[in-house]
Amino acid sequence: MHRPLLQFMFSFFIIISLILLIAPKSAFANDGNYSSCSTRFRCGNIDTGYPFWGLERPEDCGYPGFWLNCSDDVPEITIMSVTYQVLDIESGTRNLRLARTDYSEDVCVQYLRNTTLTTGVFEYNSNTQNMTLYYGCRPLANIPTLPKGLSSQFQCEINETGNVGYYVTRNITESSFGELANLISTSLGSCNDSVTVPVLKSEVEVVEDNRTTESLIKALKVGFELRWFANDSFCDSCIGSGGQCGYNQDSREFLCYCSGGSYLSTCPQDPSQQCQPKIVKGQNPHPPPPYYQVPSRTLPPPQPSPMQPFPSTHFFFLLLLFLHPTTPSPPPNNTTFRNCNQTISCGPIPNLTYPFTGGPRPEYCGPPGFQLTCSNNTTLELLTDSVSYRVIQLDPRTQIMTLSRSDLYNNPIPCMQNFTNTTLDSTIFTPTSNNENLTFFYGCYSLNTSSYKPPNMFTCNNSGAYYVVGPVPVDPAFKVIQCNVSVTVPVLRSAANELVRNRSLLGEVLMEGFSVNYSIPYDDECAKCLDSGGDCGWFSSRAICICGDRICDTTAEKKTDVSLITGLGIAGAVIAGILLGMGFLCLRQRRQKLAAQAKSRDLPTPPSSKGPPTSTTSLSQSIPSYPTSNYDLEKGSTYFGAHIFSYEELEEATDNFNPSKELGEGGFGTVYYGVLNDGRVVAVKRLYESNFKRAEQYMNEIEILTRIRHPNLVTLYGCTSRRSRELLLVYEYIPNGTVADHLHGKLSNSGLLTWPVRLSIAVETANALAYLHAAPIIHRDVKTNNILLDKNFHVKVADFGLSRLFPDNVTHVSTAPQGTPGYVDPEYYQCYQLTEKSDVYSFGVVLIELISSKQAVDTNRHRLDINLANMAVSRIQNHALHELVDPSLGFEDDYAVKTRMTGVAELAFRCLQQERDVRPSMEEVLETLRGIRDEELAVQKAEVVDIRSEAEVVDIRSDDVGLLKHIPPPLSPDSINDKWVSSSTITPPNSF
Repeated sequence: MHRPLLQFMFSFFIIISLILLIAPKSAFANDGNYSSCSTRFRCGNIDTGYPFWGLERPEDCGYPGFWLNCSDDVPEITIMSVTYQVLDIESGTRNLRLARTDYSEDVCVQYLRNTTLTTGVFEYNSNTQNMTLYYGCRPLANIPTLPKGLSSQFQCEINETGNVGYYVTRNITESSFGELANLISTSLGSCNDSVTVPVLKSEVEVVEDNRTTESLIKALKVGFELRWFANDSFCDSCIGSGGQCGYNQDSREFLCYCSGGSYLSTCPQDPSQQCQPKIVKGQNPHPPPPYYQVPSRTLPPPQPSPMQPFPSTHFFFLLLLFLHPTTPSPPPNNTTFRNCNQTISCGPIPNLTYPFTGGPRPEYCGPPGFQLTCSNNTTLELLTDSVSYRVIQLDPRTQIMTLSRSDLYNNPIPCMQNFTNTTLDSTIFTPTSNNENLTFFYGCYSLNTSSYKPPNMFTCNNSGAYYVVGPVPVDPAFKVIQCNVSVTVPVLRSAANELVRNRSLLGEVLMEGFSVNYSIPYDDECAKCLDSGGDCGWFSSRAICICGDRICDTTAEKKTDVSLITGLGIAGAVIAGILLGMGFLCLRQRRQKLAAQAKSRDLPTPPSSKGPPTSTTSLSQSIPSYPTSNYDLEKGSTYFGAHIFSYEELEEATDNFNPSKELGEGGFGTVYYGVLNDGRVVAVKRLYESNFKRAEQYMNEIEILTRIRHPNLVTLYGCTSRRSRELLLVYEYIPNGTVADHLHGKLSNSGLLTWPVRLSIAVETANALAYLHAAPIIHRDVKTNNILLDKNFHVKVADFGLSRLFPDNVTHVSTAPQGTPGYVDPEYYQCYQLTEKSDVYSFGVVLIELISSKQAVDTNRHRLDINLANMAVSRIQNHALHELVDPSLGFEDDYAVKTRMTGVAELAFRCLQQERDVRPSMEEVLETLRGIRDEELAVQKAEVVDIRSEAEVVDIRSDDVGLLKHIPPPLSPDSINDKWVSSSTITPPNSF
């Protein structure tokens, strides 16, 4: 084609692109969710909208966990695998009244399941209390008159077995049952099963006056009340602006569906003002970059001629792109922010302002995590992570709060309804040094026939309870006492010392609470706002300054001519754009010149026709090599798409890599806590200088993490240049530690990983690995130490230093074995063949850890059980799963838990097969786990194959973080060779 025609076509393309880029989004966008989310859920007497979805309301119109089903005109909701009838929904107060469907006709049910709620989403309100039903009991003897709160016996036939049952409406304490408390506790403690069900307090009085099963069923039909939390603080504003409330399943944040598209809070009224960040339907707001092959170093991409002039059209296109706003703009002018000049006063605590919200101060007057409520104008409460705290003292000057758990306040015998640890958002609240931990243990019993009873024991419900002040392992009572559940509550150290001297002060110590420091997000910006006469607020995850009821500008002086500032700003932007363009032209021509000079040096020498042909059989060579650069990358802005940080910036963020900010040892480096200049909290990995392959691992992790995006994969914020003083990687900060910490590490006594949480961790980890395998990428170091947990206990898989990009259309990659002892696929270890099934094997070990709370390798166990995979296969084959599982998860006490744990164990057994072809794919694993979670799995027992009773325990003495060298490690003394291992010498190819 002629050059003038090509220039015309290019110019035409540029003009059309600019029109599409700069034109108002409403001219092209029309979100189908706007019409579908206007449809309400109607079933029986329930007519509701957000956060609920179901029937004709799609999932994007509601919050996760709020799906409603309509069965024979009866609305139902399923929470933690238990189905409830929805009796009433009050959207204004966010209250929900439910009744268990399995107890609608009879108290003798087939499956005995406790009522458990999704943490952080639902909580009981003050009108609800628990009652306990006991099954398989012996008739109560030596109780001439039944006290109030204890029922007469009822008869049940469950699974063709006759049962005697009782129910109790009160905690079994001396204050409720007097001198009969110990006798009742002992008698009911011998029952086979117990189930906790919530009821309204008003119905409890009726049941206590008329102790029959009919009155109990009637009370259960009336139901109980919950309060929900569904990230819907902006829903009223969205509806007021003409939109429909919804939820982005990818970014996990509220959305407002409008006729012109999807926005973060409200619909703009004037199309010219539609400048809020907009989400296109079905699109991840952070889409992954396209998967591409990095060109080889020996075959550089074609370079433009150094003499070719830079087209002027290119320059103006880049200039317009530079001037076009890409950052999120403030909310439209129609959005109002009223009452942020109001204060909160409650009881002895007066005049609270930013960052606190509640009462007269709406949620947009402060950041999340500072919501307060005032009861009876006397009691100020803070709700965080589904736990309510009384605010005893609050000093805005020192930013110190004294909190006391509401469920333990004015409660001399701390019998909890929900066993929830005291956990606060670590990004906001920091415990002071004045606190001491107080740990409560419930469901305690004696390990022998000794009548020893420690002075710090008390009675709760049908079993003993116990508390420990300070570090748990030092208490001698644990030599004779075993407990099922533990809950940690901080108290003031001075009060804890008094409790040691006088154990009758337990209730008073809990009322005194504990102290925390709180940090105010964007405190400096708020101070500037207050100095200018505005009020601080919060919008779209950032601080704003409010003048009256609108967002104001705090940077301009009151007497400044606004038009002059605007003109100067535009002129400055144009000049900056011109200078930037000229600089870019000079830099580009210089690079072209250097490329032309180096071309003859970089081109490979053609092979001789007489020489041997280049081998193409090594699969390692199909992995693209990393490009090098002849200039300092730190002068650029990105590397493989990752932002480049200066070493000095990260050194400042980590306080010169202060050892006190050390988070732990990650793969091939130490991880530090840091805060960037823009306020982001990050984790900075500092690669070990002694690791001779650290540069390859560094580039490997960057290349992989910049091309993938998934909610359950850790996010890479950036890195330093390869030519920096040190190799540093910057990740998002994940506050809740690793799964290993909670299973058998420093947080193992927290009790936070209940069985539903562990099952969720398994599903989310499998989801992340299935996503990687579809890329296709093999992680190669799947273990509980590499599975991080955010503040809501969602999974973030980390550490990709060993990961490999997997070529298409091949069965395996030949590479030297690397990984962590206890997790390495035995077939990969012995045959040097890495496949996706190697990750499946490692994940099988993770599943066993989740159900057993045991370490993958523990030399303190019997020599045949040192390797957890070995131990698991042996126990499952011999039908001794009860010897493997963690008893605190309810395997023996809860039929539903036992069924699902057995399903997970059978799946792990399939993953741990010695031959990779027998193992399921990660996609199959994910679907099976989802089926177990949703109770829709058709139980299919895997065929048991002949598996040896011992497995290799990889011994790595030279690298504590699990890096294997390029030679096979020696077998442990307890290992034996598989019969299919070749006796020939295997030379490992070059690999990372």
